[in-house]
Amino acid sequence: MSVGSFQITARDGAARAGVLETAHGPLRTPAFMPVGTKATVKAVLPQELRDLGAQILLGNTYHLYFRPGADLVAELGGLHRFMAWDGPILTDSGGFQVFSLRHTADRVDDEGVSFQSVYDGSRHRFTPELAMDVQRLLGSDIAMAFDECTRADVTPEELERAVRRTSLWARRSRDADRAPGQLVFGIVQGATDRALRERSAAEILEVGFDGYAIGGLSVGEERPLMLEMTSFTADLLPAERPRYFMGIGDPQGVIEMIARGVDMFDCVLPTRLGRTGSALAPEGRLNLRNAAFARDPRPLAEGCTCPACAAFSRAYIRHLIVQEEIVGLRLLTIHNLHTVIDLVARARAAVEEGRFGEFAAAAGASGR
Repeated sequence: MSVGSFQITARDGAARAGVLETAHGPLRTPAFMPVGTKATVKAVLPQELRDLGAQILLGNTYHLYFRPGADLVAELGGLHRFMAWDGPILTDSGGFQVFSLRHTADRVDDEGVSFQSVYDGSRHRFTPELAMDVQRLLGSDIAMAFDECTRADVTPEELERAVRRTSLWARRSRDADRAPGQLVFGIVQGATDRALRERSAAEILEVGFDGYAIGGLSVGEERPLMLEMTSFTADLLPAERPRYFMGIGDPQGVIEMIARGVDMFDCVLPTRLGRTGSALAPEGRLNLRNAAFARDPRPLAEGCTCPACAAFSRAYIRHLIVQEEIVGLRLLTIHNLHTVIDLVARARAAVEEGRFGEFAAAAGASGR
């Protein structure tokens, strides 16, 4: 398979399993991408991520542009060598930070975005060309087109402008220089407006990309509406290219994505929960600061094979958390990542074996 080729190996309903060939090896889909915003997945070493089954990591253009700088990363051999990760890497374009850090932006126009750095208050301007050049220097396997994500509650006029601007920026992103073997994904916007989503998809497909992302969701709308819009958008995208939902990482949520034909997804949720003292478990999220776990001899999740569950009790991990020992946060982070990565691997196997519907129902997913 050549770089950029995507082969669907199995289907079960809308769910599918496939292989995307990247410059750093094949990516078996569906795949969850742990988030390494600043060239590290917080509290976890690259080899530990490999041991957990992670195939691909996500880095962030906005943050790496400021610290340590794309030129420095390129000088030191690119992002893979810099962070000692030899598998595929996807980089976000920085477009989401225009949304999440919108209080720092004072000008958004057809040319780009002017804003203040969250690090030192200095003024900067991001354009599609700059965002793509930073990703070229980083040398990621998949670079995301620069886009404008909106809140769920924007006016129709604001949403239409964002869709138009995303299409304009998509063409400029596609035409920019790339690193050798670098793929570029376009992003469909439109929030929960069906007509604008249909328009956005048509315009992004006309530009033409190696893969397509479902953007502008999981930004404040209700979960049922998000799932409805995901199904609607996925049906607009070509079956022969990978589909990426930006920003979902809870166990039920990722199964819902797979059920709708999504191939890739990312989220900070598993690592953020770990750093704040919580674990993903079959019965829900466990707050290990709770005194109820002080004498609990059970692992975080029965049957879990992660390093935390294989050796330690809830009581011990709670002790580490309340004593502010770093090992406790590491154990929870590793467990949460294992929970999501292993779930996706089992979902992929279920698709390949033609039993995904049963698997999804057992996970509490609603399906399409």
